[in-house]
Amino acid sequence: MFRKLYLWTLRWAGSRHAPAAMGTVSFVESSVFPIPADVLFIPMVLARPDKAWRYALIATVTSVLGGIFGWMIGHFAFDLIAAPLLEFYHKTAAFDALKDKTGDLAILVMLVTSGLTHIPPMKVVTILSGLVSFDLNWFILSAIVARGGRFYLLAYLLKTHGVAITGFIERRMAWIVGGVLVVAALIWLIVKAMG
Repeated sequence: MFRKLYLWTLRWAGSRHAPAAMGTVSFVESSVFPIPADVLFIPMVLARPDKAWRYALIATVTSVLGGIFGWMIGHFAFDLIAAPLLEFYHKTAAFDALKDKTGDLAILVMLVTSGLTHIPPMKVVTILSGLVSFDLNWFILSAIVARGGRFYLLAYLLKTHGVAITGFIERRMAWIVGGVLVVAALIWLIVKAMG
């Protein structure tokens, strides 16, 4: 089933409706959809490097809006919507394990790592953030930084280096995320100390 869904999503990359399709996938990926927006974003940027920044903006805005929607599902409709979705994707155990580790710093770290690398899955973290009432302003800020950072960095690398950079991205993403995570944790600690 996921292979068919992946191929269906990928076919949109060559369509004239690709930006709208990518925006839609980016939105629903942050709350309910199992296929990441990268499946459309990367081939679109490789095909039209001149539109890389536009695609990054679309993907960032729609992803953040989708994340807010996921937060609202977790906050207002967990039992009605989120629990069945987690069950459908076999993510209930992962969700429960993450829920046991919650705290503001843990949620912030998960938002950054899921926003940059999809680990843990973004939809799980957005719903969890709403369920535990993680501050919505911090949620939006971290989503903008993480998702925007991911899409704009990918856009820059793909625009500058083309298809050759895709292997580098796959091999080095853990290091990139580690660096961003350290910076995010330091900023969080400084803000908490000042407040």
